[in-house]
Amino acid sequence: MDTRLRVGRGIGKTETAASIELLHQLKRRGHPDAPPPLVSDGWGGHREALIEVYGEVPEYSGRGRPPSLKQPRDDWQYLQMVKQRQNGRVIGVKPQVIFGNPEEVFAELELHTAYVERTNLTSRHMNGRLVRKTLGFSKRVAMLRAASVWEDVVYNLARHVKTLRLEVNDGTRRWLQRSPAMVAGLADHIWSIEELLSYVPVPNNT
Repeated sequence: MDTRLRVGRGIGKTETAASIELLHQLKRRGHPDAPPPLVSDGWGGHREALIEVYGEVPEYSGRGRPPSLKQPRDDWQYLQMVKQRQNGRVIGVKPQVIFGNPEEVFAELELHTAYVERTNLTSRHMNGRLVRKTLGFSKRVAMLRAASVWEDVVYNLARHVKTLRLEVNDGTRRWLQRSPAMVAGLADHIWSIEELLSYVPVPNNT
């Protein structure tokens, strides 16, 4: 949340399938053993996805049938902000702890979904394939994935975010503009589109 960095994106026919893909990406990108603290709205299949990707089958005690269903772990932290509606209008939001100790979850996570809502709005502005009620939607999933990868790369490396800028007042400028990748320590400057298109990524299989 401090860097605004996009660390993954799930695309699927259902929200559960998209969540599973996203969590597999997080598992490869720094969270191999447990998911990071998560907050979402009341929709989607995040609960089922967390159990599918990170859940563990309990050890067999030697009595009865061996367990076969994955179970959540006690150290998870997942909070849902459930909207309360009346006559189709939102009249309030109720926090609901799905996984974790409520006191620890409330201390760790902010009680809102502003960050994900903000990045969703930014995504619709940057990626025409996600605009509502348009003919610019992707006819093939592969093209949607390609457009989404390009959008995330541009957002992370080549786009400054106003809330991340630093006031420097060094005589030539007042603000130091920063991208999410700069704040996360992954880049030392805002990349140009030419740099993005000419950079050749080197695979690292270690």
